[in-house]
Amino acid sequence: MRHGIVLFTSDRGITPAALAQAAEERGFDTIYVPEHTHIPVKREAAHPGTGDETLPDDRYLRTLDPWVSLATAAAVTTRIKLSTAVALPVESDPITLAKQIATLDHLSGGRVEIGAGFGWNTDELADHHVPAGKRRTVLKEYVQAMRALWTQEEASYDGEFVSFGPSWAYPKPAAHIPLIIGAGGGPRTFAWISENADGWMTTPTQADISANIEALQKAWADAGRDGAPDIRILIAFKPNPDDLAAWAEQDATELIWGVPDRSADEVVASLDRMATRLGLQ
Repeated sequence: MRHGIVLFTSDRGITPAALAQAAEERGFDTIYVPEHTHIPVKREAAHPGTGDETLPDDRYLRTLDPWVSLATAAAVTTRIKLSTAVALPVESDPITLAKQIATLDHLSGGRVEIGAGFGWNTDELADHHVPAGKRRTVLKEYVQAMRALWTQEEASYDGEFVSFGPSWAYPKPAAHIPLIIGAGGGPRTFAWISENADGWMTTPTQADISANIEALQKAWADAGRDGAPDIRILIAFKPNPDDLAAWAEQDATELIWGVPDRSADEVVASLDRMATRLGLQ
């Protein structure tokens, strides 16, 4: 399995560029950053961790833009993959977002991947005019529209939420950009992934990961997809060796390890310990 690192970026602590450079030097495979455009003060949406409208901490208010963050990381690295955990594509204009992502992929030498969510914060989605009950449909259309712009010489799309006539759009990505959905496991999510995405990323509160991997693999096969889904496990607890062995046996692709939103010296020291423990250096 590969090893990635995720930083809940904010306007404090280590910068994404410094973290990406240090992580690449220590043998990590991917850097992930999150996305929230804003957090409405008046809120009703329940946070998945707290179970109500309260937030675990104030980093949600201070999140950096993911694509700008990854662009700074791309400029100081050559190998490490650039991804999100998770981005919220439905909160951007899909034509503009397709251009941003394709440009980053072009300039980074084909290193971009997308970890995307449906959006738990429905108050945030509402400010972007995304109906909560339709957010999966909106994301599906955005993905289809962006892929059209990335792959077709004269791209067009006609959907309920996205519509544009024949258009030219360059640059094209270097290759297929993987789309990994970060969401709670379940039949509805796995059906969506099997139809529209390349794989699944677990959430911090996910339980029964091995059983859910089996369920996704079955849904994938039932949908007639070739190969196997890309499975990335966000480590939000201390896994035991049996867990790691089981996930490897189930062909999990990557383990994603969190790093603290702290000073550069503290984070680099944490990376050193982690890389040694994982046998990366």
